[in-house]
Amino acid sequence: MFKIGVIGSGKGSNFVALADAVNRGQLDIEISVVISDVENAFILDRAKERGIESLYIPPGKFKTKLEPEVEQAYVNVLKKHNVDLVVLAGFMRIIKNTFLREYPKRIINIHPSLLPSFKGLEAWKQALEYGVKVAGCTVHFVDEGVDCGPIIIQREVMVKPDDTPERLHERIQVQEHIAYPEAVCLISNNAIIVEDRVVRVKE
Repeated sequence: MFKIGVIGSGKGSNFVALADAVNRGQLDIEISVVISDVENAFILDRAKERGIESLYIPPGKFKTKLEPEVEQAYVNVLKKHNVDLVVLAGFMRIIKNTFLREYPKRIINIHPSLLPSFKGLEAWKQALEYGVKVAGCTVHFVDEGVDCGPIIIQREVMVKPDDTPERLHERIQVQEHIAYPEAVCLISNNAIIVEDRVVRVKE
């Protein structure tokens, strides 16, 4: 059985989308563990409700990344659970060398914009303020950069003339909850090839 570990900092709506896809039989995988850097993160409660092991691991002194020994603690838990793929679900810290070395091209993230546009925080708000007509979300592999790994799936969301950041974000999240299970399904079925920055689906 293909196993994933989910890491998140907040509400965990993308984790729920993955768990629901498993329950529907859309995803033939096991969510082995959920880890958070926030002690009272709702994602941990949602994992417990579903009988999935959930852990809080204190992040250390940095605000935007994990200390090397803390990264190793995360990796140790993931390896203990024989995780094949690390899935970031609203994880608000940059992944660094320890993770990347242990899980090369086996860490994915979902970002609420059509990358490479609008990297960083509140990407939907950036897109709206810029005046784009089409926004969306991107599932991508995680590499040394921020929101710049090889792109697996993108889904578009049309921007409406009367959109607010909140309304646009809600519609983007609907597409995120479709795109993330799709991407995990492709990876778990060994259905993609990564060549440099290009991700192709096998024929």
